Amino acid sequence: MDVLIHLFVGLHIIGIASLLGGFLTQMKAMGQGTARFVPAMLHGALTMLVTGVILVGLNQADDQSVNNVKIGIKLAVLVVILGLVYVKRDDEQVEKGLFGLVGALTVANIFIAVLWT
Repeated sequence: MDVLIHLFVGLHIIGIASLLGGFLTQMKAMGQGTARFVPAMLHGALTMLVTGVILVGLNQADDQSVNNVKIGIKLAVLVVILGLVYVKRDDEQVEKGLFGLVGALTVANIFIAVLWT
């Protein structure tokens, strides 16, 4: 079971890397007001959602403790990110504030995962 959990943790990290990487590649464009949500951001957020749900299930099946409050907050933040990216995915450019919000929520989700023990 540990190998399976570690496999999905790796996939979860790939998802966050895709989301954050997509954001970072658009930073220069954000400064010019021409940033857009790239497909990697949507795919990364979806990967995080699917692997996160699987990880919670695997950890509970393995009788490991799961902090449901932490997971609930991370899920809520991810749903907001996913909703924003999904709705605005076809727009040629996204407002600076909205694009920055997605980046800030992504970083916040990372710090919630790492610092909340």
